Amino acid sequence: MRLYLKIRTTGTIIPFDHQHLMAGTIHKWLGEDNPYHGQPSLFCFSNLKIGQVAEDGFVIQDESEFFISSCDNQFLGRILEGVQRDPEMFFGLCVNEVYLIPTPDLSNRVVFYPASPILIKRRIGDRVAHVTFRDPTAGELLKETLLTRMKQAGKSFSDDFQIHFNTHFPRAKTRLVNYKGVGNRANICPVIILGNNEVKQFAWEVGLGNSTGIGFGAIK
Repeated sequence: MRLYLKIRTTGTIIPFDHQHLMAGTIHKWLGEDNPYHGQPSLFCFSNLKIGQVAEDGFVIQDESEFFISSCDNQFLGRILEGVQRDPEMFFGLCVNEVYLIPTPDLSNRVVFYPASPILIKRRIGDRVAHVTFRDPTAGELLKETLLTRMKQAGKSFSDDFQIHFNTHFPRAKTRLVNYKGVGNRANICPVIILGNNEVKQFAWEVGLGNSTGIGFGAIK
């Protein structure tokens, strides 16, 4: 399922590097004593809808929105309870409307667009390499990570599916996303998923690539 959150504000500027604040807000809503702490992330969340760009950050006029998505309905229920208890976020942002939508039938969908940058990373020796959409191995790495998440979630979907970036998309690009001072070269490029409905739905719910729990890999 997917939880959509509408945000009100009186017009504020938030930092360009605010992804850690989004992740922190989600963990605040989950609460300190929760079974998800320290566990692999089987959820993702989108970027905030941004209005304008200023020299020192993003300008959000009147309202914005984002979504949190997961294959675990109890997880989303806990988020919802947290929002109802304390709707404040950061820099004056406050949730004023929440609604849930069920996971749709995606049988006829093959192209999915990023709702947050898609990060692919692998450790090579003593360093972490970031893989871009131009790398011919990118699709296989996305599939590998999704299969790992399926096992974590106890899903037994067939591995007879393919994922690859639409490298012909004219606005495909990478973006350096800073998370608590660490730069992450992530991808803003549509993804093509060829497989059954269950695989597509799972990817829609938990996201693609690495670090979905801190704001990467949500798709729409």
